[in-house]
Amino acid sequence: MTTVANRLGWAALALFGACCLGAIALHRGESINAIWLVAAAASIFLMAQRFYARFIAERALGIDPTRATPAVRRNDGLDYVPTDRWVVFGHHFAAIAGAGPLVGPVLAAQMGYLPGTLWILIGVVLGGAVQDFMILFLSLRRDGRSLGEMVRAELGPAAGVIAMIGVLMIMFIILAVLALVVVKALAISPWGTFTVAMTLPIALLMGVYLRFLRPGRVLEVSLIGLVLLLLSIWLGGRVAADPASAALFTFDGKALAWMLIAYGFCASVVPVWLLLAPRDYLSTFLKIGTILLLAIGIVIAMPELKMPALTKFVDGSGPVFAGSLFPFLFITIACGAVSGWHSLIASGTTPKLLANERDACLVGYGAMLMEAFVAIMALIAACVLQPGVYFAMNAPTALIGTTVESAAQAITQLGFAVTPDMLAQTAQDIGETTILSRAGGAPTLAVGMAQILHGLLPGERMMAFWYHYAILFEALFILTTVDAGTRVGRFMIQELAGLAVPALKRTESWTANLVATALCVGCWGWFLYQGVVDPLGGINTLWPLFGIANQMLAAIALTFACVCLIKMKREKYLWIPLLPTVWLVICTLTAGWQKTFGDDVSISFVAHARKFSAALADGKVLPPAKGLDEMQRIVTNDYVDATLAAVFMLLVVAVIGFGLRAAFAARGSAAPTVQETPRVALVTQ
Repeated sequence: MTTVANRLGWAALALFGACCLGAIALHRGESINAIWLVAAAASIFLMAQRFYARFIAERALGIDPTRATPAVRRNDGLDYVPTDRWVVFGHHFAAIAGAGPLVGPVLAAQMGYLPGTLWILIGVVLGGAVQDFMILFLSLRRDGRSLGEMVRAELGPAAGVIAMIGVLMIMFIILAVLALVVVKALAISPWGTFTVAMTLPIALLMGVYLRFLRPGRVLEVSLIGLVLLLLSIWLGGRVAADPASAALFTFDGKALAWMLIAYGFCASVVPVWLLLAPRDYLSTFLKIGTILLLAIGIVIAMPELKMPALTKFVDGSGPVFAGSLFPFLFITIACGAVSGWHSLIASGTTPKLLANERDACLVGYGAMLMEAFVAIMALIAACVLQPGVYFAMNAPTALIGTTVESAAQAITQLGFAVTPDMLAQTAQDIGETTILSRAGGAPTLAVGMAQILHGLLPGERMMAFWYHYAILFEALFILTTVDAGTRVGRFMIQELAGLAVPALKRTESWTANLVATALCVGCWGWFLYQGVVDPLGGINTLWPLFGIANQMLAAIALTFACVCLIKMKREKYLWIPLLPTVWLVICTLTAGWQKTFGDDVSISFVAHARKFSAALADGKVLPPAKGLDEMQRIVTNDYVDATLAAVFMLLVVAVIGFGLRAAFAARGSAAPTVQETPRVALVTQ
């Protein structure tokens, strides 16, 4: 009877999800209730975790719960530490869920709510969660090795070295971009800085509590951490309200950059159980709690999606970002659908913490589904705004001007009516002086979240409170990827440098760890600091490469997963990673070609450089440059970006070539040729 009831329950959920999708597909009005998107997403994700993830685990991969994991076999109390699966889930989710699932869907909303929604739902179930789960599993079977080191073992030394260097370059770009977003969010913000700073002593307390005071009492320490976190958020508002206290936590971009560099160094070298894992777990409370609160607010307030299902900007003429729906929607929305960054975490810190191979399904596949739910919430938050307000916040100053009157006129000419009073009132409601040209996605998400949560808990000044709470939420969301990413970068440097100096490969060596960490934070820290002090320097130079580099990394990771399935003699399940691999390769190479060699000045690095070079030859100054010297720097930056984009495309093509060679060689062998660590039975106590 229990089995029958269980099957009927899942069948009812499937029918409910299908009805929700049908309501979205068949709707032909200008707006639709956001609750349909929330219900459809929740239903699809629950079904995917219950059935597709289990199918992959049991059939395609052959999960073995009786096999000892690297954390158990190599438990050193530093990097390899068997950890409760829910703590690992919190750490993994916090590490993968950075700026992407918040900002990408907000920017993609310029094309309407439908393209982004479909890509998130389909992309995560068939692509993103598959990548995360499979790379985590493959790393578990190889002593928790990084993606580059695994590629070297399975595809050959040449492929491995090429992949390790390329992945490391992409890693530095991603880390510097994420760190710069945090700096911009916390600059001159005592409330946000205080609350984020307080998560450090709280995490240390949780780590010591679980390690020495009350081992195994995860629920107990979770409640303590949650109470302290909420208290720190409340105290942050009090600190910001007091001039003397606020001055202690008010820092400019330069100071925050140095603080982030120092924090990344410390988080990378101290034992993982002391700071990294508990802090990420603590951050997960705020992240998931806020998203669930947002979902409850949508269910209660039932806001309408004011953005159309499709806008005229699917052709690439939008003011928020350039590029047509294909391929640039699939580059803009990365985290939340498919993200190469996740493959670094899944082959970095997480496999060194899992106590049982069985938990890889929950952590690898499930955490990615949770991130996709975050992306859906972000898309909804952007689309519940009046389209005129959305475009006023995200369009550049060059298009809409600097006054509410000029902005209202320009946005209305785009086809989305808005009045100066509406723009001024929105800024006043959230306690800001202006909302114009607040590009980057984060402020737009904060305004959308504030409007939804204000419907849940209304009040005269609550809109301003919810707006600043959302800004803090975004900063904390992003910061947790920097600490885990630095530790992963340290692992990658140790593996690469260890090919020449074997002593550097020993993760239990404090000397090797300190040297590799210094190299890692030195590389991304330099790009970060230069980006803070120079609008045209440092990471600002490489920012345009962020989306493409991230998705190219995902294509490399999925290619590696395809080869491993063939070498495991599980070819009949090859379609599982092959489908997203083919799609991502097509998208990334198309986007890379257009960004490098295209003729569209708004997209192509080379075309943009030629335009500025021609103007420079005539002695003209084009925005955003303010002088001839800045004109020359923009030209140089464009050619640097074009060169790196071409290098990344060659990297993907090279890995595919090496992968095909390894796959055909494996097909000729009657026995599995996969390079796994010998099996050791898990001893249960």
